Amino acid sequence: MNETHLISDLSVETVENVNDKNKKYFACGICGKEFSQKRLLTHFHIHTKEKPYSCAVCGKGFSREGLLNMHHRKHTKEKPYSCDVCGKRFSQKGNLNTHYRIHTGEKPFSCDVCNKGFSQKAYLKVHFRTHTDKKAFSCDVCGKKYSRQEKLKGHYRIHANEKPFPCHVCHMKFSSKSHLNRHFRTHTNEKPFSCDICHKDFSSKSNLNVHFRTHTNEKPFSCDVCHKVFSCKSNLNVHSRTHTNAKPFSCDVCGKNYKHKDNLKKHNRIHAINESYSSDCA
Repeated sequence: MNETHLISDLSVETVENVNDKNKKYFACGICGKEFSQKRLLTHFHIHTKEKPYSCAVCGKGFSREGLLNMHHRKHTKEKPYSCDVCGKRFSQKGNLNTHYRIHTGEKPFSCDVCNKGFSQKAYLKVHFRTHTDKKAFSCDVCGKKYSRQEKLKGHYRIHANEKPFPCHVCHMKFSSKSHLNRHFRTHTNEKPFSCDICHKDFSSKSNLNVHFRTHTNEKPFSCDVCHKVFSCKSNLNVHSRTHTNAKPFSCDVCGKNYKHKDNLKKHNRIHAINESYSSDCA
């Protein structure tokens, strides 16, 4: 007969270990997964959302000590796992295993719609949105759509001008924690997202996703007017101005407007040169 225990106020069931009759395994009363008693206590943090292990460098919390140790390598730049084919090094064994697929050509993740194969599940998820475009949550201010409600909540802070997440290095403030984390890498120069095809590293996952389309030749963003397609939304936005003739970048000195930010920067140099010349003449 099974015994019922109480660990951290969560019910646990003792189960018999088929391989070793003397060793007890414990089943989680929430999800049913089986662990040794020590591992079960750690596992409970997933359900309770507890993160008792904190990074001494950036303060990020983790539910397991092993996850903290893996994270800490981002700060130390330690990469103990090496590819025996090309010599590229990795901070996590899982990343090395994923990397091996470049050499083996393995693409275990397949799109249910078009059967296209991918070496990583993350790349499949990005690709799958080109078929579904599921964005059920819409901003009632600007109409921007999101696939998750928490992303929409974070977006609302832009309209409210709320920036509750400050950088402790330069004190710049951000509307979301993810934007703060991305910004913080400009101080640490961390680039934790690596392309498994060309090995180029990126500071944000979104930049990696955009870059990855240069390999897959995917262009999921289409112009409503001329139907020209683009690999990233920012390029579509720039292109759209050829139809609308919008000039959103304005000179603070003379008020001249430009379609592109780079053109405004070039224009501003004229005022800087003129100001320097006037000072010299004075």
